[in-house]
This record gives sequence, structure tokens and C-alpha cells, in this order.
Amino acid sequence: MLTILGFAMIATFLVLIMTKKMSPIAALVLIPALFCVAVGQGAQLGDYVIEGVGNLAPTAAMLMFAIVYFGVMIDVGLFDPIVRGILKFCRADPMRIVVGTAVLAAIVSLDGDGSTTFMITVSAMYPLYKRLKMSLVVMTGVAATANGVMNTLPWGGPTARAATALKLDASEIFVPMIPALAMGLLAVFVLAYVLGLRERKRLGMLTLDEALAREPEQETVSTGAGSTRGGTGTGGEDRLRKGASASGGGTGTGADADPAADPADEADDEEFQGLDPNRSTLRPKLYWFNAGLTAALLTAMIMELMPIPVLFLLGAALALTVNFPHMPDQRARIAAHADNVLNVSGMVFAAAVFTGVLTGTGMVENMADWVVGAVPDAMGPHMAIVTGLLSLPLTYFMSNDGFYFGVLPVLAEAGAAHGVSPLEIARASLAGQALHMSSPLVPAVYVLVGMAKVEFGDHTRFTVKWAILTSLVVLAAGVLFGIM
Repeated sequence: MLTILGFAMIATFLVLIMTKKMSPIAALVLIPALFCVAVGQGAQLGDYVIEGVGNLAPTAAMLMFAIVYFGVMIDVGLFDPIVRGILKFCRADPMRIVVGTAVLAAIVSLDGDGSTTFMITVSAMYPLYKRLKMSLVVMTGVAATANGVMNTLPWGGPTARAATALKLDASEIFVPMIPALAMGLLAVFVLAYVLGLRERKRLGMLTLDEALAREPEQETVSTGAGSTRGGTGTGGEDRLRKGASASGGGTGTGADADPAADPADEADDEEFQGLDPNRSTLRPKLYWFNAGLTAALLTAMIMELMPIPVLFLLGAALALTVNFPHMPDQRARIAAHADNVLNVSGMVFAAAVFTGVLTGTGMVENMADWVVGAVPDAMGPHMAIVTGLLSLPLTYFMSNDGFYFGVLPVLAEAGAAHGVSPLEIARASLAGQALHMSSPLVPAVYVLVGMAKVEFGDHTRFTVKWAILTSLVVLAAGVLFGIM
């Protein structure tokens, strides 16, 4: 009965948010509360929620201070050189912009933190998508899928969890997986190219002058067939460069521009940079301090010198104090990022209700046992492939902790009975991460859709099919290369 109710709870949640009958935060709270009562454990609801909140509180703290820290780093211009390079490559070509989104997301994902990746990627690319009226779900879908592949880095989480659960060395799991993960990343770039061509066909090729002349106030949130006009952008929109004034109104390169100058070069260097190169928050004299602080922070994270929430708390406090020594400026920077902080932390604590009930009532355990028991004995010698296939739905419908610490040991034991090594099982378990990063139980995805002003249901409908395809590419490459 718990198995059926567990799957029913997840299905109800997904249907309600994808049909936009409920907001994600309301569904994350109310649906599990109702199902907790339905299984006859309503009296324990408070205990389950408090336990779930306690388990996710460090994650919420990490996200809160990570948003402030990297928001400040974006404000002071730390990432401007990378952004300028990507934007120069993109120009006003929708295909290049989508490919640039995938490249930027993959590069920034090297820090192992999804929320950081999404903050930087959206801050850099959102102005281009908005100005050209491109589909914002293309941006969120490509960014999430690229980050999902890169999430398998040893310091990203899943690999470390698999190593811990099966008592293996993380490098023995990850290093042989590099060719398969490289194929997965290549699949993301090919996907970005195809989606970019689709956007180019829908919008047509634009010159930079035409792009700049477009009104930025209207944005497109499209899943392909149609589009919905939305709001005016992210909380960091004050960082966008609006373009030089032109006679007769509108935006453009300006009537007084040098007629001998190359318009494309001028637009590249001045008008179309996404992040305002003249914003008042820039701190060019502190560039190397901020770069060193960020490098030290990431190094400390990798070396696990302190818990990640503590590192970001200290980093945010130091970054604010050094870059904005005056209290009014500090308050202004905190206020500028407060919207994202509140949205994300609220979503995390709402997710704590969902995970708390799912775990506390025993639904997760019963669902995992049912899934493992449903595997035919004849598939025993192929348990690595079975594990890879199961990692797609299981890491989507439950947390990484639940899958790697609850389900993976059972799968590894079943594989060992048929001569399949735990290393193969561990490597196969990483295949589903491209899909996992769009799971409603991943806090970072709410950073992505929140900053991009995309409905979570729209993002889910658009992204899931491409993320599944990418995960299958990783799994197939692993089998082809003899890794699993």
C-alpha cells in the first residue's frame, strides 16, 4: 500500500505543477501532508517535517549565502571577462547563443555547485534571450542538462555518495567514466546546436543593430509551439545595458556613432555585452582579490576544510565587507539579491515537507524494494545496465541521498550475486544525473527557473525528454567503452 501511495503522491505532485493547478511551493507542502494523513500517520506529520527541515537546513543555508556571494561577485565584475568572451562568440545568432549557453554552463559547473552555475549562466545569457525574444525554456533546459552531466565530478556529490555507500574510491569510479561523460557533454552541445538552429529558423537571422532595436521588455517563454509574453526580467536587470540613445527614440548604436567604425565591432564591444560594463557596483581595483577569494573558497570546498555552508557564510561576509565597506552599500547588495534568496530558501524548506513525509512514512523504502524486486533474475548479469536505467527515474523522483544510500547498496548486492563488480554498478548509477538536475527535489533548479522567470512546469515539459536522451547517451557510451 505504501508503495502505491508513494508513486501516487509523486504523480499527483507532477501533474499539478505541470498543469499549473498549483504552485510548486504549495504542492510540495500540501500534497505530502494530505498523503501523510491518507496513510494514517497524520499525527507524525510534524515530526516528519521537522526532520526533513533539519536534514535540508544546511542545504538551504548554503544556497542562501552562495546566492549572496556569487551575486556580489557578479555585481563587482569577476565574471565579466568570461561573459564578454561568450557574448562575443554568440553575437546575435540564436544558434550561437544556445551553444554559448551550454558551453558557459559546462565551464561554470566545474565548481561543483548547481546554484552557482545557474546564477552565472542566467545572469550572462538572460539579456540575450530577452532581447532577441528567444525561448527561455531552451536556456533553462540546456543549462540544466549540461550541469547534470558535469554534476558527476567527484566534488559534485553523486560520485562521492556512490563511493561512500559502496565503500569505494571516488577516483576509481570517476576516472574510467570520463569518456562516457565526455560523450554525454558532446550530446548536450549537439542538442544545443539543434535547438539553436530551431530558434534561428523561428526568429530568423538578425544583425546586432536589429537585435538592439528590439524592445527588451517583452520576453518569450516558449516550449516550441507557441510563446507566452511575460514580465521584465530578473532581479539583476539593473545590470543590463540598455544601449546608447538614438535620435528619434528607441535603442541602438546611436545616431552620433562614428560612420567609419565597424558597426558589428562597435556593438560587440559596447552595446551588446549583457552585463552593464559601467554599472556602479564594479570594483576593478579589487578584481584579483575577488578572484583569489573565489579560488580559495572553491579550493576549500574541494579539500573539505569546512562545511560548505560555513565557507559560503564566511565568503559572503568577507566579500561584502571588502567590496562594499559602507553599510548602506552592503544593505543595497543584500536587498538586490533578497528575492532570489527568499524564493530558493522557501522552496528548499517546502521540499523538506515532501522528502520528510516520503522518507518518514516508509514510502521511499517500499518503492525502492518494489523496483529492485521487479527486476527479473535473467537480468542479473546485466545489473550495471539495469542500474543505469533505474537511475533515471529513481534519481528524479527521490533525492541523491535516498538513491545512493538507500537503493544503490541493494542493487550492488544483487549485481555481486551475478558477478557484476560494485565499481560497474557505481559508474552506471551516475548515468541519470543529466535528468536528476531538473528534478523538483533539487533546490538549485528553483534558482534556475526563478532567475529566468520560467514556470517550473514549462521547464519540466521541455527539458525532461532531452535530459533522458542525454542520460541514455552516457549509459550507452559506458557500455560501448566497456566501463560498465
